[in-house]
Amino acid sequence: MERLPVSATPYRNIWSLQRAVDRLFDEVFRATGAEAQELPALDMYETDDAVVVKAAVPGFKPEQIEISVTGNMLTIKGESSEEKEEERRNYIHRERSTASFERVLMLPHDVAGEPTAEFENGVLTLTLPKPEEVKPKTVQIKAK
Repeated sequence: MERLPVSATPYRNIWSLQRAVDRLFDEVFRATGAEAQELPALDMYETDDAVVVKAAVPGFKPEQIEISVTGNMLTIKGESSEEKEEERRNYIHRERSTASFERVLMLPHDVAGEPTAEFENGVLTLTLPKPEEVKPKTVQIKAK
């Protein structure tokens, strides 16, 4: 039986389709106005050992963000709230307000091991370890 290269597998096409659908929904929710949640911009990339997600969450503190991973689904939630005293003020101009978001992302595979999260200058960086079976393997060539 002939083996197909990884780039020709049907799963690669499904992953590309899922990313396109995610982008479409993100754009729709961002364009619907004040009622919509403001979703953080994010990047996701792979290293040999992990999938790394970087999310821009300005205005949030680490304790206002909740992260969960179930199988290959990553959920990032955030909720900031202002002090009660600020709500009673008579504002002349107001652009800052309470904010919340929830992003659910499909990862290319399940997470193995313990994920880590770092927060610096409004950027949340998640490192999600890959299972051994999806890590690249090096094959040594023996000359005869």
